[in-house]
Order: sequence, then structure tokens, then C-alpha cells
Amino acid sequence: MRTQLLRTMVAFALLVIVFTTPSAQQSTQQAGPQRTPQFENEDVAVWKTVVPPNTPLAMHTHQHPRVIVPLTGGTMKIAYEDGSSETHVFEVGKAYWLSSEEGKKRHADVNTSDKPVEVMVVELKKAE
Repeated sequence: MRTQLLRTMVAFALLVIVFTTPSAQQSTQQAGPQRTPQFENEDVAVWKTVVPPNTPLAMHTHQHPRVIVPLTGGTMKIAYEDGSSETHVFEVGKAYWLSSEEGKKRHADVNTSDKPVEVMVVELKKAE
């Protein structure tokens, strides 16, 4: 009985994701940042994020280290809760490492470029 309930819940969750994930055409028409799940298991979570110009992401943290692979280049300003900030210039196709220590600092990302920045994020759930 529990197995059937679990299967039903997983199937429902997958349907929700499929029908609520915007298409590429829709995401370019929307004004805010877009985060689209790509893959997830017990080891990793992968998502694509598109951040329009001058559009900040809400303050947040990450509990695990991540690899960022830009699909489009651009400059992101990382503004920390304590008022400090740093700038990352992303080159297309180059991979960038972001440690869990860095991610645990509460921060907001802002695209300071004049075009959307699109990145693929690979979060390593079991790495510290």
C-alpha cells in the first residue's frame, strides 16, 4: 500500500513539473528570473537558471557546493547580507566552482549585464 501511494505521489509530482515548467519561448517573455529543474537524484540536483538584466534573485543560501556552467556569458554581482559584494564574469562553456562555505553566506545575485545570463547549475548534495 505504501509503495503504491509513493508511486502515485511521484507520478503526480512529475506531472506538476512537466505542466508548470515554462517553455523556452515562455521563459523569454517573462520578466523575472527563471529556474528550471533538469535532473535530480540523491547525489546531485541540476537546474537551469535564466536571470534577466538588472533583475535580482531573492536573498538565499545554498547548503552544498555547486558547479556553474554558463550557457550565455555575462556579469553577475553577488550581494551579501552583510553589505559586501563581489562580481563574477561568466564566460560561455567555462565551468566555475562555488564552495558550500561560499553558498552558505546569505546572498542575492544580480545580472549587471545588458542581456539575460543563462547558467546550468550542478549541486553536489553529498560533498562538503
